[in-house]
Amino acid sequence: MSVNKTCFSEDSLKSWNVSTIAPHRLLMSSPIQSLPREVINLIAAGEVIDSLAAVVRELVENSLDAGATSIYISLWPDLWRVQVADNGRGMTLRDLKFCAEPHSTSKIHSSEDLYRISSLGFRGEALHSLTQVADLEILSRSVEDIEEGVGWRIVYRKGKIIKEEPVAIATGTIVTVSNLFAKLPLRRKSLPSTSKQLKAVQEIIGEIALCHPQVTWQVRQKEQLWLQISPGTSADRILPQIVNRLRQSDLQLLKLDLKTPNEENIETVEKSKMELTIGLPDRCHRRRADWIKVGINGRVVRSPEIEQTIISAFAKTLPRDRYPVCFVHLQTSPCQIDWNRHPAKAKIYLHSIKYWQEQVALAIERALRISPANLPAAENQRVGKLLKASEEKGTYSIKERSKNKKEEISLIDLRAVAQVRNTYIVAEHPTGLWLIEQHIAHERILYEQLQDDWKLVALETPIILSQLRSAQLEQLQRLGIEIENFGEQLWAVRAIPEMLQQRDDLTDAIIELSWGGDLQEAQVATACRSAIRNGTPLNLSQMQTLLDRWKSTRNPSTCPHGRPIYLSLEETALSRFFRRNWVIGKSHGI
Repeated sequence: MSVNKTCFSEDSLKSWNVSTIAPHRLLMSSPIQSLPREVINLIAAGEVIDSLAAVVRELVENSLDAGATSIYISLWPDLWRVQVADNGRGMTLRDLKFCAEPHSTSKIHSSEDLYRISSLGFRGEALHSLTQVADLEILSRSVEDIEEGVGWRIVYRKGKIIKEEPVAIATGTIVTVSNLFAKLPLRRKSLPSTSKQLKAVQEIIGEIALCHPQVTWQVRQKEQLWLQISPGTSADRILPQIVNRLRQSDLQLLKLDLKTPNEENIETVEKSKMELTIGLPDRCHRRRADWIKVGINGRVVRSPEIEQTIISAFAKTLPRDRYPVCFVHLQTSPCQIDWNRHPAKAKIYLHSIKYWQEQVALAIERALRISPANLPAAENQRVGKLLKASEEKGTYSIKERSKNKKEEISLIDLRAVAQVRNTYIVAEHPTGLWLIEQHIAHERILYEQLQDDWKLVALETPIILSQLRSAQLEQLQRLGIEIENFGEQLWAVRAIPEMLQQRDDLTDAIIELSWGGDLQEAQVATACRSAIRNGTPLNLSQMQTLLDRWKSTRNPSTCPHGRPIYLSLEETALSRFFRRNWVIGKSHGI
């Protein structure tokens, strides 16, 4: 291919007309100068307030910082209008006049405060940004104005106060944002559809409600009630209200006190807290990883490291291509966090991230175990009474938690009483009856055994395989299985997983392993093939041994394929079904 080369002489370059140069090139030659203040304000506002959901987020965070326990939100998306009312501490007239000034805040006062932030807001940008991209009206009455019996109304237009007057209002604040993005018509056109914006608002409110379960929420759209969240003591009371088809009985709550590491990763006496709410893998899971949430000191943030830890902790407890429901809320020293990373504070720098990953993984493992501590709170008292009553007969035992020492609660006792169709083990439980499917319970036992000790053993007599593809050979070699050429299209296998060596179908098992997958998949396949088959009769001793081993596994709820292992028939449900709570006289028609 020929290339035309054009040489420019000095004269030809001088003859160029400036008009032939593209306009954007001319801009680059302009002298550097300071931007006008109004341009600076618009740039900053456009970064902080970029959507309807951002307006709601910033106003709601201000309400929470003011100590609000009830927040009422009204939306008119077609009119680009939002109103947020709260019962917080409110603002005095002086605060109202300064609250929308650039970088005006009561949250921090010096550069050192940036490293010990304990509030949701701290930059003093939200209200000022709103005055740049919308009309703003604030009504507020401070707790300090109770004796005066009046609040104040301030109206902003084009960033300036145009009205100031006293109003009758209860303690708290009402902020109304109107004509949002009127100055930025391109922003309005570029935003998603109304339904998508409302979905984003709903997600923002849900995330904040998880971190602040004690708050009552009510959201109205076009004067109609659209969303309502009742308060609770913890996130497990909130999740069923914001996630469709999720029940509280599907969830497990775990609260832990942790030591806070310093920057040198040396433990200090300062305490941190972790609240973990998980969806039990045998009861709920998701098609997308949309309900893996991490909260830090009252705000949901993106933490890829902890999110990946959560996914890994649920590995082989869920069906293929399914994700857990999990919310982790860490409350730690403000010096552990650098919030000044993202305009919406959605990303942070967290010190000692490996330590927090380890703690999250351990907490999930603990929450997935079967023990009295992991049963729903309403059942715990009943379980305790039943266990204590059973102690006298010597069937069950319970360890009392020491006031001075933190002792692990013993695993729940299961007593095998029967086998149904040589498939299901019937077990007596302190709260009723459980049905355990023997094959997948044993599969879970063997899988975790292989995880802890994947051992290959040499064969006295090699197994000869034929007609293997190159991909199959590579797969077996990746798994550490010793295989070598033994002739034309023949290969000799000389080392295999220890668990398979006594099987009659060893050849089929090795062929199965050769078809692909990582070591984890190979362990699952090995465990499945080695587990007790359904249809195999077991005596009571064998069933009890299986139960004792299964209930001690790390993830007893599901098999490695994600299938539920047991069905719980609680004594309370049995009582309701058999109407044992009826008065005897009433049941006889007296």
